[in-house]
Amino acid sequence: MQDMELRTSDLPAIPGKRYFTIGEVSELCFVKSHVLRYWEQEFPQLSPVRRGNRRYYRHEDVHLVRLIRSLLYDQRFTIDGARTQLKRNAVKQKKLNYRTEIEQAISELEEVIDILS
Repeated sequence: MQDMELRTSDLPAIPGKRYFTIGEVSELCFVKSHVLRYWEQEFPQLSPVRRGNRRYYRHEDVHLVRLIRSLLYDQRFTIDGARTQLKRNAVKQKKLNYRTEIEQAISELEEVIDILS
């Protein structure tokens, strides 16, 4: 149970690599390999690249594993609760992205108006 007592903020820094093996992710996130495989089934957002019979996790996958770990171990969500929370986070992020795009479009249109004036 020592792994569960470790806070997400205590995890080691993520190296600047493009891909990580399941063993490396296990060490970086203090989550056993079989748990990572299980989470892949439970969380559709977690989908490492597969080449042959091996999994390669991207940088964003490692961040997602840490987020899932935090939801389950630190915040005590159930699997269903964590899944719901991840969906809510995705919706919030989409809204922020749309807002940024709209603000950028407005700014560009204002520049065009200034040029035409």
